[in-house]
Amino acid sequence: MSDQTPAAAPGPKPSAVELTKIASQYLRGEIPQELVDAAPGFGKASIQLLKNHGTYQQDDRETRKAREGAKSLREVSFMVRTRIPGGKLDAAQMLAEIDMGDELANGTVRLTTRQGIQHHGIVKGDLKSMIQRINQIQLTTLAACGDVERNVMCCPAPIRNNPVRDQMQVMANALADHLAPRTRAYHEIWLTDVETGEKTQADSGSVEQEVEPIYGLTYLPRKFKTAFALPEDNCVDVYANDLGFLVVHENGKILGYNVLAGGGMGVTPSAAKTFPALAKRLGFVPPEDVLDIATAIVKVQRDFGNRSDRKVARLKYTIHTMGLETFRAKVEEYFGKPLAPCHPSDVHGFDDHIGWFEQGDGKYCYGLNVENGRILDRDGFQLKTALQKILTGIQPGVRITAHQSLLFTDLHITDQMRITDILHAHGVKTSEEISTLRRWSMACVALPTCSLAVAESERVLPGLIDSLEPEVAKLGLAHDAFTLRMTGCPNACARPYNCDIGIVGRTLGKYTILLGGRLLGDRLNQLYKDVVAFADLKPEITAVLACYKAERHSGETLGDFCHRKGVHDVRTWTEQWLAGARGHHA
Repeated sequence: MSDQTPAAAPGPKPSAVELTKIASQYLRGEIPQELVDAAPGFGKASIQLLKNHGTYQQDDRETRKAREGAKSLREVSFMVRTRIPGGKLDAAQMLAEIDMGDELANGTVRLTTRQGIQHHGIVKGDLKSMIQRINQIQLTTLAACGDVERNVMCCPAPIRNNPVRDQMQVMANALADHLAPRTRAYHEIWLTDVETGEKTQADSGSVEQEVEPIYGLTYLPRKFKTAFALPEDNCVDVYANDLGFLVVHENGKILGYNVLAGGGMGVTPSAAKTFPALAKRLGFVPPEDVLDIATAIVKVQRDFGNRSDRKVARLKYTIHTMGLETFRAKVEEYFGKPLAPCHPSDVHGFDDHIGWFEQGDGKYCYGLNVENGRILDRDGFQLKTALQKILTGIQPGVRITAHQSLLFTDLHITDQMRITDILHAHGVKTSEEISTLRRWSMACVALPTCSLAVAESERVLPGLIDSLEPEVAKLGLAHDAFTLRMTGCPNACARPYNCDIGIVGRTLGKYTILLGGRLLGDRLNQLYKDVVAFADLKPEITAVLACYKAERHSGETLGDFCHRKGVHDVRTWTEQWLAGARGHHA
């Protein structure tokens, strides 16, 4: 099978982004020239290519609105994302990321839903310095975004003396390296030292010989996401990924992996052809075949994914168009042998790893809930300073979770009070002091920096949780764990389509509510109510919880209850309840 993208067959015209990639000389384009010109931002082609290098061009949309008619005067800035396979880094690296946020970005750091780190508000003149400094601490931004394999996710829990977890993490790291782009463009543009006179190879003949053995000249039709999970702990939401590897293990030994393909959350409301999807169970492979099966699936997507319409270019649409059996056959062709049927093993547990737990080697780990992943200091709440003191004074290992929180690893039992005291001294609650509702909530960045957002998310979810907490307590549900996820648009960065309660931005100040997914992440939720004003979210969600409290079965979760009862029946019940509540307050 050819290692390069085949010659284009007659068919739909490639999208503008595809044409940009074709002309880019393996992601170079005009980036080197535009990086040093006087303009505050980049041209359209470079903006697309820059994503593969780990950065998005943005602007503050509120500032833009304040200057009517001055579109050309937008205050351009950049988001830079660090790729961190499995969310694993050390105290010095985390401290350096915080320092970079202060010195080169907007003073905050954001932990992502894919176990990475984002910095916002970077000006073009500091872009190269930011990316260089990230590489100096042995991390990278390459392929944190773009039409390539994104950050490979893996359960971050530091359970020691556990060969299953150790081998899974090693495999995740190996796959991240294996699927990383090989282009020299990243090194040439960002990591060369101008003062030494070293020149980039953007115009040299060596480019002609450069080959991407997996991606080919035009990389993938769209982004590609991969995760590794355990059946007893699906903390990474493995079914929401393009490619998932579910560990099959017995008696402390990995037998192999169930391969899952075609998950993805994003939707375009104006395009009925788009939809969220959970990955489908494709087959089983032994550990030694993981890299090869991943390569085969990536190459099938490379060669058969839609390159004319980016709205339907993810792997889920390739599978939908081809049909699962045809897709499997094509993967087997590229893989070079048949796939064994999936092992019966499937997800049955979920642990967010928040709070104190033993690692298995006499040391401890502490999972600190970081609301919506935002690390910052503000009046009465100095989380950033508290983290700097913990990282400097205790020097723990660090892990980022798929719920945007932090794990401090390799701690001694005596560190428990020390960490608690530092947090309290800076106005930060411990994980044990926050509500279950807040612990299991998550929001995307949304306004003002995300260009796709149509409604608020990160800035308003904490207040919504504040208003819901007393209602949840009154209903006696304060200790019930259910996932509540909010996004500012249907592109779904906070994975709202497979949780218990999904809240998706519909238009400014209005949202869609979805119900019936669940903590395990292996079932999509369903539309409950569309175009709900933000002010009505509290009573609507309270009514759903009242219905759950009144009619649930023993041991039934919120998502399972809504799925069993059906959203239509839940809606009928809650509308009567809300009418009664309004009458009571009339």
